[in-house]
Amino acid sequence: MAYYSVLDVTPTNDEWIPDYLPTANERVAAHGGKYIARTTSHEQVEGEMQEAGLRIIIEWPSKEAAQAFMADEAYAPHLAARTAGSVSHHYLIEGKDDLA
Repeated sequence: MAYYSVLDVTPTNDEWIPDYLPTANERVAAHGGKYIARTTSHEQVEGEMQEAGLRIIIEWPSKEAAQAFMADEAYAPHLAARTAGSVSHHYLIEGKDDLA
C-alpha cells in the first residue's frame, strides 16, 4: 500500500539547502520514493493559518520504504541540517480511505 510523506518546511537559514537537495533526491529515489510536489506555490484554503515556506509530498511504495529513508545513514546528516536550519513538520500518511 502506498504511503505519503507530507511536509511543511520553513527555512530559518538556507546554508543547508545546496548540500541537502542532491542527497535527498538520491536517497528518496533509492528507497522507491517519488516527489509528487515540492513547491513554494501553495495556499491554505481552510483552518487556522499554518505558515510554511515550502510544501512537499512524496509517494512511497510502503511504510517500510518511508521509514528506511528516514533511517538511511547517508541521509542522517542532511536530515539533522534541515532540522537545525528550518521549522519542519513531517506527516506519514497511509494511502487509504478509512471513511469509505
